[in-house]
Amino acid sequence: MTGLKGITSIKELDLKGKNIFLRLDLNAPIDEGKITDTTRIDAAIPTIKYILESKGRLVIGSHLGRPKTAGDKKFSLEPVAKKLNEILNAEVILVDDPESDVPKLLMPQLDDQQIILLENLRFCPTEEKNGPELAKKISSYCQVYINDAFGASHRAHSSIVALPEMMSQKGIGFLMEKEISMLDTLMSMTEKPFVAVLGGAKVSDKIGVIENLLDRVDTFIIGGAMAYTFLAAKKTPVGLSRVETEKLTFAKDFLARCHGRDKKVLLPIDHVIAEKFENPKNISIADTIPDGFLGLDIGPKSEKLFASEIEKSKVIFWNGPMGVFENKNFSKGTFAVAQALSNVDGFTFVGGGDSAAAIQASGYADKVSHISTGGGASLEYLQGDKLPGLEVLRKKT
Repeated sequence: MTGLKGITSIKELDLKGKNIFLRLDLNAPIDEGKITDTTRIDAAIPTIKYILESKGRLVIGSHLGRPKTAGDKKFSLEPVAKKLNEILNAEVILVDDPESDVPKLLMPQLDDQQIILLENLRFCPTEEKNGPELAKKISSYCQVYINDAFGASHRAHSSIVALPEMMSQKGIGFLMEKEISMLDTLMSMTEKPFVAVLGGAKVSDKIGVIENLLDRVDTFIIGGAMAYTFLAAKKTPVGLSRVETEKLTFAKDFLARCHGRDKKVLLPIDHVIAEKFENPKNISIADTIPDGFLGLDIGPKSEKLFASEIEKSKVIFWNGPMGVFENKNFSKGTFAVAQALSNVDGFTFVGGGDSAAAIQASGYADKVSHISTGGGASLEYLQGDKLPGLEVLRKKT
């Protein structure tokens, strides 16, 4: 991994008196206009404060969700602007049209406690196409580009790639630096045993990571819906549970390779089952899943089996819940994994996305070494892919 080689840190840039564009990932969950989890916002605060303390004039850009139409109020950054205002005790000026000349006119007048926040960048038609229009507009009034949006840096979008390509002064913020450093630390650890806990919906989302970790990991613990593809590959009954039939060959081959290399693979040995996912009926625990039922969480035997293996580890990577943890009926398995991680005397890395939300909900977030803010970005980095948002900032040699 090339990591941070050739990447300029924000600490190396002269920010005083400069107009600075800061790309953040403020994609916080919002319910009825209220932010339900401030993790990503909180993670951005150190970089924001550093810029303000360095006397830089600040414009922030971020996306929120996946709006299908421009200006959809459900995807407005207005609640984020209010939250930033509260945390920073600064005036956050929300500019409705990111492609307008309003920021350019406002910049010279900003004082030390004023920030411009552009409305959802995905309201701009060229943002996700990596088009030049938005990038040209922002680069016309900003001299410095800072990317601190780790969770969006695996996307080749206009504010991530096209914009920094147009700017000579560019670098990364504190969050981006920490995320890459922690990923590199994870992949350089030599302590044993190294355990990977993988869950979530699909095997296909994790194949790259599985392949890249295979030489390093001693034990793979597999839960969540993806476990049923592996169980089906072993001819274990899985009822109506989700199975990626096109990945059965991979699952069978993976299990054989691990066996041949003396690596352990732990799969659920019991399950919390129900007849349906929505409005579940007849919730029960079973060692195997009968016809007409589907698995929605690991059972208590699996919890003990997984926890015992996790607590013996020295290095652990967790990505993906063990069940539909948002529903309290199917949350015990995921929270049992979170609790087990809290007891590990070693390096514990939680790989963003649903896993980050799960460990926050479990109450054990302060007991792990690192919780990533970017699920997809973490996975792509770990599987050896280059992140467009990082590579565009790397000095050419």
